[in-house]
Amino acid sequence: MTKRQEQILAEIIRLYADSAEPVSSRELSRLFGLSSATIRAEMAALESNGFIFQPHVSAGRVPTDKGYRFFVNNLANQSDQITNSTPTRSVQTIAKRVDSLKDRSDSAIKIAAETLCELTGNMTFATLSDAVYLHGMGQLFSQPEFLGQVQALEAARFIDSMQAWLSEAKIDSLQVFIGAENPVARASGLTMVVNRFTSPYSDQSYIGIIGPTRQSYDKVINLVESTTKALEEAFT
Repeated sequence: MTKRQEQILAEIIRLYADSAEPVSSRELSRLFGLSSATIRAEMAALESNGFIFQPHVSAGRVPTDKGYRFFVNNLANQSDQITNSTPTRSVQTIAKRVDSLKDRSDSAIKIAAETLCELTGNMTFATLSDAVYLHGMGQLFSQPEFLGQVQALEAARFIDSMQAWLSEAKIDSLQVFIGAENPVARASGLTMVVNRFTSPYSDQSYIGIIGPTRQSYDKVINLVESTTKALEEAFT
């Protein structure tokens, strides 16, 4: 993939995350200052390589799971891009709320999940001993991806299976599962970002988000990592 194609893919991911609408060549042409013909040629190359697709005739393009995976892997090699993607105020909000409840570990974990939900717009989860605390289920099912019965049912099955999966999971660092990569329900159309934190409850305590594959991955990854750090600092 060329550098310009990387930039176009990143912009398609950003615009689609914000609008949930397919991204047109005209919109990208204005942003990049390139002709529509040039943008269409670059989009055609991205589509032929499986990074984007056209959901229906006369529509723009949306990212595929492969496109999101390329973007996330690229972020992993550009840690500054992740760090700079989230306003300092959001990171400070997480730290302050968690620290205010550091003497009540269970409440600190719950407020961490609630704040993460508020800041990312996703459903969030945290493990409390052998239980899983979920917050923001209404936000998940209000996303356009889950307004249909089939996808809503798959998402519900995913949630039903969460606790069993987390009780067996062996996660030592932040993991991003995109769409069909998801170990809980591959057909759910969901992304899960999960990280492990040290807590007084268990050697395997987790915090994370569940949402559509349509995500601002740089922002979400940073916020999950910031929440993990805030919890560990509060408990130590």
